[in-house]
Amino acid sequence: MSGHSKWSTIKRKKGKADAQKGKIFTKLGREILVASRACGGNTGDFRLKIAIDNAKAQNLPNENIQRAIQKGAGGAEGVVYEELRYEGYAPGGVAVMVDILTDNRNRTAGEIRHIFSKNGGNLGETGSVGWMFADKGQLRISREGLKLSEDDLMLLSLDVGAEDFETDEDGYIVFTAPADMEQVRQALLDKGISITEAVLAPIPQNTVEIADAEQARKVVRLMEMLEDHDDSQGVYANFAFADGLDGEDLG
Repeated sequence: MSGHSKWSTIKRKKGKADAQKGKIFTKLGREILVASRACGGNTGDFRLKIAIDNAKAQNLPNENIQRAIQKGAGGAEGVVYEELRYEGYAPGGVAVMVDILTDNRNRTAGEIRHIFSKNGGNLGETGSVGWMFADKGQLRISREGLKLSEDDLMLLSLDVGAEDFETDEDGYIVFTAPADMEQVRQALLDKGISITEAVLAPIPQNTVEIADAEQARKVVRLMEMLEDHDDSQGVYANFAFADGLDGEDLG
């Protein structure tokens, strides 16, 4: 699954998560609201439970969490969010997908199209790049406070049903089949493993290598602008940088 976390790794290096905590809180709250509406506020529901856990991991205040659950369970009168996925290409033929929660499909579509075109990409039709990705459960585990060695954590993860295991600068990522995500997550929690993020997200089945620094900057800029859009819930792409570019300033 090489390249799966390229964008998330870059985001963390550039400090995007810390710099935009307010936007992150908004997106987390919106996901809780939508999940709560779908299940009537049942906190035992898988999607809502994951949304709550992710929000807590990002230190979203508990009153914000409860407010979003209650709004969703009550139908969130006056606010109806629609879940969409936009697909397109970044410079260099890089496939990009953007998950959206919006209360105005037409406005968001125009803005996302503009972001693609402004940054040398183009918005495609539904299904134009989706076939290059497969949805996988992803469980992120921090090194901080972890008592197991990397090898022991990997063996434990695979033993409880994970499909794959990778490491990056921030810790470890456990991959699962979508249907097995909650089982693996709960099994790791039962073993005392703290999970900082759990998401079901598309993983590229192959990658496009970028060898030119200027092209790499254009791709990163497009990804940043899509990520920064108020309605964006997640951005995914299939690029990988050639050796040497990881150390470049791609801002």
